[in-house]
Amino acid sequence: MDLLLHTEFWLAVGQIIMIDILLGGDNAVVIALACRQLDPSLRTKGIVWGTVGAIILRVILIFFALTLLKISFLKLVGAILLVWIGVKLLLPEEDDGHGNINASDRLWSAVKTVIVADFVMSLDNVIAIAGAAEGAGGDHKMPLVIFGLLVSIPIIVWGSQLVIRLMDRFPTIVVFGGMLLGWIAGHMAVTDPVLLEWTADEAGVVRSSVSYTASGAGALIVLLLGKLLGRHAGAERRGKS
Repeated sequence: MDLLLHTEFWLAVGQIIMIDILLGGDNAVVIALACRQLDPSLRTKGIVWGTVGAIILRVILIFFALTLLKISFLKLVGAILLVWIGVKLLLPEEDDGHGNINASDRLWSAVKTVIVADFVMSLDNVIAIAGAAEGAGGDHKMPLVIFGLLVSIPIIVWGSQLVIRLMDRFPTIVVFGGMLLGWIAGHMAVTDPVLLEWTADEAGVVRSSVSYTASGAGALIVLLLGKLLGRHAGAERRGKS
């Protein structure tokens, strides 16, 4: 229980919740679409079981992701993917593909649809959450991931529409969210085993100055790339109209 007293633990939990709100907003839409033809008496069960199944699947995926991140160069690849996910968060939204979600009037068929759709949509969440857990360090990564995801469940299922409206009203929230992913990517990159010879001290811990510099650079890269590509996309749309 002493891990609950560590600042790093609560910072990582906050990052995981923020990531799940920003990248998991579509989950509530998927759940609603998959369960919309269920009998009203079964909708709550469909939502709950679909969400539970999706969260369990995500914990399993993140477990493998945390294991794989110990391999040289994979953290660098993960950092690049995180930067791109952060940049995509700042770009204008296109067709989200929700029309491909098939509704069902049978409970377990709807639950299966929610879980399969979440699996397809979860790559960005898995990489980002694994990166946030890695940043916390220590031997409590999986408890941290599970705790963060459990806290996120009610936010995703019942609060995501409110959060989405807030993000529409205050676009700065999305910008900070994208920069957060860049921050995590920067830290992840310098903790790759292949770079520890240059980034870590004698105890094998990444130096604070290196970590903060890389994290700040990652956040800045996401912001600049997002703005640059966003302007380019806007110019292209204006040219076609």
